[in-house]
Amino acid sequence: MVVLHYTAMDSAEGARDWLCNPQAEVSAHYVLAEDGRLWQLVREADRAWHAGAGSWGACADVNSASVGIEIANTGYHPFPEPQISVLEQLLAGILQRWSIRPERVVGHSDTALGRKIDPGGRFDWRRLARRGLAVWPEGRAEPGDFYRDAVRFGYAPDAAEDDVLRAFRMRFRPWADGPLTDEDASLMAELAAKWPAPAATA
Repeated sequence: MVVLHYTAMDSAEGARDWLCNPQAEVSAHYVLAEDGRLWQLVREADRAWHAGAGSWGACADVNSASVGIEIANTGYHPFPEPQISVLEQLLAGILQRWSIRPERVVGHSDTALGRKIDPGGRFDWRRLARRGLAVWPEGRAEPGDFYRDAVRFGYAPDAAEDDVLRAFRMRFRPWADGPLTDEDASLMAELAAKWPAPAATA
């Protein structure tokens, strides 16, 4: 699978250098600058320490089963066009090389519920989905059991319900607030029906 992050640092170079510092005890396969410059820090076949504790579907060791991409962004501004264009090219290659399906491209916020929020509400997941690089629901399913469907889609079954709703909205409804709605439940029902998390961890 592929996990997308934002760096939450002032510069791409600073993030790159920190990820290369042994004292940081963190790493990622790629760092992508705002202007489209791309650095590969770890071979895709090797384990990188980018995801920390968390899970997606049956995968309880995300670091061992994923490629991590750090996208230079503080979390407070849009992702520029040159950056997203290079990300699309990078993702297309990774998905082809490793036979990864679009539903296995997730955010750090999806795998680390209640702990991480990146790549954040400004990231354009719908654009990636239009290019076959992620998934996006259309809201045409009957509302079901939101939290049961969330587990089918891939969210951790033991997570707090508020954390699941927050992560889901961060990715699919970043403008939404307040209690769970039928629209939330409809979107999640569609995600669970079309793209249930497989037992495999690839």
